[in-house]
Amino acid sequence: MSMRIADVEVLNLYFSYPEGGGFQYAGGKVTSRVTSIIRITTEDGMTGLGAAYSYPDLVSLIIKRQFKPMLLGCDPLEIEAHWAKMYQLTRWYGRKGAAISALGGIDIALWDLRGKALGKPVYKLLGGARRSVPAYASGLFWHQDVSFLEKEATRHRDHGFRRVKMRIGHSEEYDRAAVEAVRRGVGSDGDIMVDGSHRYTLETAERIGPFLADTKVFWFEEPFPPEDIDSFVSLRHRLKIPLAAGENEFGVQGFRELLRARAVDIAQPDASRTGGISECVRIARMAAEFGVRVSPHTWSDAVSVVANAHFIAATPNSISVEVDQTGNPFIEELLAEPLEIKDGLLSLSDKPGLGIGLNPDTINRSILPPDQLIPDGNYSDLIFGQQYWSVPPPYTTRMRGGNAE
Repeated sequence: MSMRIADVEVLNLYFSYPEGGGFQYAGGKVTSRVTSIIRITTEDGMTGLGAAYSYPDLVSLIIKRQFKPMLLGCDPLEIEAHWAKMYQLTRWYGRKGAAISALGGIDIALWDLRGKALGKPVYKLLGGARRSVPAYASGLFWHQDVSFLEKEATRHRDHGFRRVKMRIGHSEEYDRAAVEAVRRGVGSDGDIMVDGSHRYTLETAERIGPFLADTKVFWFEEPFPPEDIDSFVSLRHRLKIPLAAGENEFGVQGFRELLRARAVDIAQPDASRTGGISECVRIARMAAEFGVRVSPHTWSDAVSVVANAHFIAATPNSISVEVDQTGNPFIEELLAEPLEIKDGLLSLSDKPGLGIGLNPDTINRSILPPDQLIPDGNYSDLIFGQQYWSVPPPYTTRMRGGNAE
């Protein structure tokens, strides 16, 4: 079979929440969302889709100016060779950050093309056999009145989820009240994951640990910044629930550092950030050698969700895939056939490749012109413009009655 790459496109997509929309987190009020979709077309018209979640202007520059000229005319099925070449091209500046995320977007699209060329879904190419994978609803951000969190958790359960992830790290009083509210909403048989948003010291994380265990929290995610590996190592041995991290890590070399330090129980690579499906597979194999499970992070778009789902469908030490539930159209409206969640499981298509297509209406209304930079705003992981920068108050351990101030 002879195929050649004819084009490599980057579609930077932008969405602004309507007035009064968005959500509050440790980094302020989120106003907008953004993602980069990669589309590779072969000379015979076959297309492969990928996604990169990073600074979109940089993703576009790296792919268009450096990767695309190196890929045109090449065989798209030689994924491993292309990955190594792109990594070598960007090693000097890109072992972590936008370059390896851009590389990952290309890698996902190449896997989509390989599946289409061979007539198999990606999860089968990776050795998997299951057509559905566990999925959890990701949302439950800060609310002054925690009763809203209880209602939101109930809504996620009504929409087919059996696991939810919430954000804590506001204050000890708030954290306890919020977790209890979400527990009421999701029920005694539902799973709760908590994201600490880098807001804890080792002392405050230890202090809340027994409460999280008593409330049967499934994992405690990123209580510390990703650079503070020593605190992860110290807390892991004092915590009665699994410790998770990895969404801010890149490539095998980054996860190797976490694993060798025995800093986590659950590693969270993301195909759209850490280097694609190929690198996620390598990370999962390495994690298994350390007795660590994997559960991918996904926050950008439905192409990323599906790519991560194919990866975990073929990964024995995997747990679940994350599905953003904050009203993000790049999750809910990006695909021609929307994501399907039922009884806590995300269904995968048995069509070749990733088994997905794009919704042209969503693309047309969201795509930024090639010469337009990302507008100022708070994108939850990216912040542009001084007016969108905010610093949350320090985490407090004072306990008072009622809801958070």
